[in-house]
Amino acid sequence: MTLSTQFLTMLSMIGMGALFGVMFDTYQRFLDRPRRNRFIVFVNDVLFWIIQALLIFYTLFQVNNGEIRFYIFIALLCGFAGYQGLFKGPYLRLLELLIKAVISIYRFLKHSFLMVIYKPIVGLIKLVIFMVIFLGRGLYTLVKFILKVVWLVIKVIVIPVQKILLLIWRLLPKGLKKSVDKLYNRTAGKFKKLKNYIVKWIDKWKKRKQ
Repeated sequence: MTLSTQFLTMLSMIGMGALFGVMFDTYQRFLDRPRRNRFIVFVNDVLFWIIQALLIFYTLFQVNNGEIRFYIFIALLCGFAGYQGLFKGPYLRLLELLIKAVISIYRFLKHSFLMVIYKPIVGLIKLVIFMVIFLGRGLYTLVKFILKVVWLVIKVIVIPVQKILLLIWRLLPKGLKKSVDKLYNRTAGKFKKLKNYIVKWIDKWKKRKQ
């Protein structure tokens, strides 16, 4: 391994040590250990360390084809210690500002969605439902009123006419009444025969269908 390659390896590992510190603090911030289940914390920790090891090895592979030297671990510790001493405080403050900014933007977008899209649509749906119910009740009241008027007309017109016809029927001669009765009975008999014929035909059709 040439001197320039060793120098790049040192710089890369110092950078990876600092990056590890950044990712570790970010991971700790979002994990919220006291509120998490121990098993979930254990699984997350294992995955975190595996990902960090893969990132460091990938960087090392890109710089010196994956050759491991003792000074690589020293460079990683130096990078991590440099981050802890110089950049941890500013980074954590910046991270909190970014989190608050993201939360504020999310709340603003949520509020805008509720005010501009969700609430108007819900209000429109409620208005349509109210109009349908209102028109339905109005139509029901109108139909009910019309039926009352029709029934009143029937009482006023049909019942007197019925009584007049009944009076006329009583005044008719007995011979004419008998003729009308015979005609009525004949007509009723023919209708009854026609009804029986239709019922028999329907029964036969149902039996054939079965």
